[in-house]
Amino acid sequence: MKSWGETLWRSASSHLYRVGRLRRALLLLAAAACTAAGLLYWRQQTDDSARRPLHLYAGVEPQWSWVCRNDRCERLLASETSILQSLPTCNMLCASTQLWPQPTGPVSLATASVHVRSSGFSLQVISSPSREVTENLNDAFQLMRDDLKILEKNAGVENRRSDSGTPREVVVRVAVNGSADPRMRQDTDETYKLSLRPSGKSLVADITAHSFCGARHGFETLSQLVWLDPYAESLLILEAATVDDGPRFRYRGLLLDTARNFFPVTDILRTIDAMGACKLNTFHWHVSDSQSFPLRLNSAPQLAQHGAYGPGAIYTTDDVRAIVRRARLRGIRVLIEVDAPAHVGRAWSWGPPAGLGHLAHCVEVEPWSTYCGEPPCGQLNPRNPHVYSLLEQIYAEIIQLTEVDDIFHLGGDEVSERCWAQHFNDTDPMELWFEFTRRAMSSLERANGGKLPDLTLLWSSRLTHTPYLERLDKKRHGVQVWGSSRWPESRAVLDAGYRTIISHVDAWYLDCGFGSWRDSSDGHCGPYRSWQQIYEHRPWIEEMPAMSTGVEPWQVEGGATCQWTEQLGSGGLDARVWPRTAAVAERLWSDRAEGATADVYLRLDTQRSRLLDKGIQAAPLWPRWCSHNPHACL
Repeated sequence: MKSWGETLWRSASSHLYRVGRLRRALLLLAAAACTAAGLLYWRQQTDDSARRPLHLYAGVEPQWSWVCRNDRCERLLASETSILQSLPTCNMLCASTQLWPQPTGPVSLATASVHVRSSGFSLQVISSPSREVTENLNDAFQLMRDDLKILEKNAGVENRRSDSGTPREVVVRVAVNGSADPRMRQDTDETYKLSLRPSGKSLVADITAHSFCGARHGFETLSQLVWLDPYAESLLILEAATVDDGPRFRYRGLLLDTARNFFPVTDILRTIDAMGACKLNTFHWHVSDSQSFPLRLNSAPQLAQHGAYGPGAIYTTDDVRAIVRRARLRGIRVLIEVDAPAHVGRAWSWGPPAGLGHLAHCVEVEPWSTYCGEPPCGQLNPRNPHVYSLLEQIYAEIIQLTEVDDIFHLGGDEVSERCWAQHFNDTDPMELWFEFTRRAMSSLERANGGKLPDLTLLWSSRLTHTPYLERLDKKRHGVQVWGSSRWPESRAVLDAGYRTIISHVDAWYLDCGFGSWRDSSDGHCGPYRSWQQIYEHRPWIEEMPAMSTGVEPWQVEGGATCQWTEQLGSGGLDARVWPRTAAVAERLWSDRAEGATADVYLRLDTQRSRLLDKGIQAAPLWPRWCSHNPHACL
């Protein structure tokens, strides 16, 4: 018989055992709960990081809300307002149109938005004058949709459901009633009308235009009515809009020099995309100069063979076709300039062994400073007939590659009279220059199937001064004026009634302000041109009435910024060109009288954000704080 003490001990031991098991079970449950909570928290953080891109949610940004007050967006702590609204959405729904360039006709924009997806955009071509226009419309629309898809992808929202409700479908209906030619031409009508409205559970965007290029501009404006809302994690679009629009000037360009330093094709394609976003229409490709000739032409492969920097610094004909194709879909023509008769170099030195004689003189002559503006020197031999045969072949291939036959650029600046006087002391060098231009025009006429382009451009130079200016045919020649707007000779071209492209060095040269690469001076073109200076340059408003003999109405075709590249390489291209060229784009499209007002700052800052979304590393206008508080910085 067990004693009472033993029974009590066994009972206590059993109780403690049960308590121990219970405690261990509770501890295991607690550990499991902690583990589950940790995993849940980790998953939530991982999901949040996937949903919230760092460039949108870094730092304290989620703490802020923007509210439209007195036609401006004000930043508030989210805890101070019941409205949680992102800056992009506030900007789009507040007073500013947020379109760039500003339309020239009436604009009406809704103050409400709806959720959309890039995959929800579809195209209906209601009417088209040709199969080629229809094909280009479809391809250009796909480019627009790809841009929206990239916006979603970069933000990590492309395949995820949103709390913004069911996305609306957007049906884009296009009617082109006009030109059957999709190319940007001298006579292309770029006007368009856009109407966006709800229709049942969808939105309908009607775009009407007289050309493919006009309809493409309509696509561009429609895409600017779409934005990514980082708080809703969704693409939004204005619920309704009407825009009636068309450009003030028909030539709106950007020149890129790829001869001083080489730029990969990807850089050029990205630049063209940015141009399309700003409704520029002419990519002036200064492809060759005395330093290099990087274009490998089938008609004259020796030029690249002797003139390119190396095998990795050559543009093939396939490269050119790819650039021309992208430009076509962005409403842009590619104007390739092979500069002549000056600004040529070793690329033309192969004549004697090929039995063609000297194609060029003064190539890499020393001291260079007495023969040209920068090393190396060189200019064509105006009395060698093989030069004109080669030019004819070059011009014909350029026209064939670009399909641009109604406008051409001959180059034609900074000829060294000393060089030609040294080799042809029996003739006035200026007469040789004029004769070269006449014979180059004949080569161009033959290259273009026996017809001169409607407009053949020359750079302003001594040849475009009196008395030679009067000897150039105004019906065929135009002048790209690069000299200072204050120079009398720059105005003389306009007063003489020549069709003119404005590229004034004191306003629209983008390479100014970085010093001289040859010495310690400020450089030949002076200080840096800010986007405000660029935007406010309106030289055509100074036109005087044609009251005196010899003064004709000004014929300003448009203008172009110029990016020369002696001190620029591939990595710095975007920030040097953008958003300053966007400022010129609006000046040439809208040409409103006002200068860089608060609204211009706000819209250009938004346009810069659009360029960043497209992968264009445009320079900032100001500190980011000013984007958050724009009116406080003005």
